[in-house]
Amino acid sequence: MDASAQAPRRRWWLFRRQPKIRRHDLASQWQLMWWKFRRHTLAMIGMVLLGLFAAMVIFAEFISPYPPFERNPAYVAGAPQIPSVIDENGNFRWPPFVQGLKAERDKKTLRLNYVPDPSVKWDVGMFVKGEPYRLLGFIPTDIKLFGVTTEGGFMHLFGTDFTGLDLFSRTIHAARASLGVGFVGVVISFILGAAIGGVAGYFGGWVDNIVMRLIEFIRSIPTLPIWLALAAMLPRDWSPLATYIAITVILSLLGWTWLARTVRSKLLATRQEDFVLAARLSGCSDTRIIVRHMLPSFMSYLIVDASIAFPEILLAETSLSFLGLGLREPVESWGVLLFAAQSIRSIDQAPWLMIPGVFVIIAVLAFNFLGDGLRDAADPYTR
Repeated sequence: MDASAQAPRRRWWLFRRQPKIRRHDLASQWQLMWWKFRRHTLAMIGMVLLGLFAAMVIFAEFISPYPPFERNPAYVAGAPQIPSVIDENGNFRWPPFVQGLKAERDKKTLRLNYVPDPSVKWDVGMFVKGEPYRLLGFIPTDIKLFGVTTEGGFMHLFGTDFTGLDLFSRTIHAARASLGVGFVGVVISFILGAAIGGVAGYFGGWVDNIVMRLIEFIRSIPTLPIWLALAAMLPRDWSPLATYIAITVILSLLGWTWLARTVRSKLLATRQEDFVLAARLSGCSDTRIIVRHMLPSFMSYLIVDASIAFPEILLAETSLSFLGLGLREPVESWGVLLFAAQSIRSIDQAPWLMIPGVFVIIAVLAFNFLGDGLRDAADPYTR
């Protein structure tokens, strides 16, 4: 057989020997990060939890069965009521119900106790009618996610405080203030840290020395005393909105230093790279080089630092409000709710008032899990 007849077979053999192109070879940097992030189980759990918190913030009026400041004088300092489908005889009963209660006063301590009343059961349903409100701030409705369908009944999943306020509804609404302070604080800290750290890392020299000395001075001050001092300077007659803004700004002004050091170190390492020199020779301004070329080159690390800074600001707001120096009534936050539960009487007679602290722990853990996953995904080429 001549060589011309063997040529197609040879070309087919060479085609079969070509390496197979995998999807990772054509994926972008963000796709590689997402694929690696999905393999981090705790990070996925943290993202789901944060999604639930976001839903709480957006649909607080729909999820909470009662307005946050609606009192129930028939159930003051009452224990949590858990719906059940099993009655006192062990029989299955649908729909779910909460046991009716009657008040009895202890003859020795004169304390008012609520004991179950077997003859009364209050049915629980989904999408029941409640107090009118505006969903998302502009949609008028009166539909609640769940509630008691029996007239005259009530259900308090987390119990009530010493004034008869529903703790579950207050906890849901308090997520807005606590998470809002953390979100706004992280945004302000991110902008300050990226701007100040970017200037220090790009220009270097005496600018870098001044910025680094300022960061070292701020970080040398004990965190809690400076928070207490600044918060104590706020006038007590300020409106809740003004106090909210002031606390957010205070926490932001003290939380930008860590991000600024990260940005500064990254810019010092990349300011002599070829793409930076090419941008400088092309006539780009210093601001454009920092914002459009250098910062995006390590944006994944900035996202990780921002996710880690969020729980720090959340804990700071909770601590200040718990000590009575942060947000105050009528602002609803987890720290404000815990402030009402710091007495011995509360711990002894109504320990369920500490439930908002569980939400703080879950939120902090969720952000830490998310930060760990983002840290691992920031370098998708490592195993």
